[in-house]
Amino acid sequence: MPSVLPDGDPIPASGELPSSALDGLGSRPFGFYIHVPFCLTRCGYCDFNTYTAAELGPGASQRDYASTAIEEVRLARRVLGDAELPVETVFFGGGTPTLLPPEDLVRILHAVDEEFGLAPGAEVTTEANPESVTQRSLEVLREGGFTRMSFGMQSAREHVLTVLDRRHTPGRAGAAVQEARKAGFDHVNLDLIYSTPGETDEDWRASLDAALAAGPDHVSAYSLIVEDGTRLAARIRRGELPMPDDDVAADRYLIAEEMLTSAGFRWYEVSNWAVSDEARCRHNLLYWTGGDWWGVGPGAHSHVGGTRWWNVKHPAPYAQRLAAGESPGYAREVLTEDDQAVERLMLELRLVTGFPLADVRPSARTACAKALADGLLEVESFKRGRVVLTLRGRLLADALIRDLA
Repeated sequence: MPSVLPDGDPIPASGELPSSALDGLGSRPFGFYIHVPFCLTRCGYCDFNTYTAAELGPGASQRDYASTAIEEVRLARRVLGDAELPVETVFFGGGTPTLLPPEDLVRILHAVDEEFGLAPGAEVTTEANPESVTQRSLEVLREGGFTRMSFGMQSAREHVLTVLDRRHTPGRAGAAVQEARKAGFDHVNLDLIYSTPGETDEDWRASLDAALAAGPDHVSAYSLIVEDGTRLAARIRRGELPMPDDDVAADRYLIAEEMLTSAGFRWYEVSNWAVSDEARCRHNLLYWTGGDWWGVGPGAHSHVGGTRWWNVKHPAPYAQRLAAGESPGYAREVLTEDDQAVERLMLELRLVTGFPLADVRPSARTACAKALADGLLEVESFKRGRVVLTLRGRLLADALIRDLA
């Protein structure tokens, strides 16, 4: 089951934000994240806040979820007041958002548009498992205003999908990309996972080949993380599967970089590659560059003007609070200037544009110089006043960020 929510300060029943959060509202990019917490089955590696039908219990309904989510969109409008906030990005994640009827997803999107207004050219993405869409459902989404699809492919090898407890057949992700293209989607992402126990270099190359053959314009590739409390962690603990190896993961990353670059993709964030600037995920860039967003749904996190909050975890109390006209917020924290500076460094250093050298703390200048000498930072970018990771730096990004933060 998903991990416990963090503690924080209490949230008023009205959802009212501190005045500091509202300062400058509208001067920063603004987006919505819509969490849809439903899955047919729970993948063995997943610790996201998602629920199968058997786990929902009383008081929560997949059928009524769109109406409940729309109530939180309306709450967001009341809390944020009359500020002009054209929504630049909307991202439906989960879970499997496309387990809801496509008409329900369109209803939620239209509620965002009615309450806030979508900015011209807004990016609207939904995640989907390949087996959870049809040609017709994709057409309904595209006609309803969605502009981008993100499919969870993970692997092209059946034995790897079995270890991950994925339900789709290896070729289904490629077919879903073609269906999305036929429905009119110009932007399509495939998510891949590498260093799964039992996966070989040949398996990983085959997955990348299959992904590229499908014709997406964006690929996300993540090293498998074994999360406590998951079925995968239990299997590893019992000795049924080996723990993923960091050196193997690094080798797989190098393979991804080589193959994706050769196919015309360019990295713009450590785990993300796109064929053009237009193909980059603007919603994730909003997160990574300090924008504001409201997270709708149980367990969803939000951030506005240096205040971060998160909703109650289970769909039942989430629905009950909104039905009572109350905020579903569980707790919040107001980030200090120091907190925000550290988070900015952690996020921006993972981007191809890097971080301003002038903003590196004096106490971290020695670590920065050592990273440059060790070949972790680009020399020419450093001369121009930017701290930008080299390929080797990307492999050691987490450790380097800790040193600089």
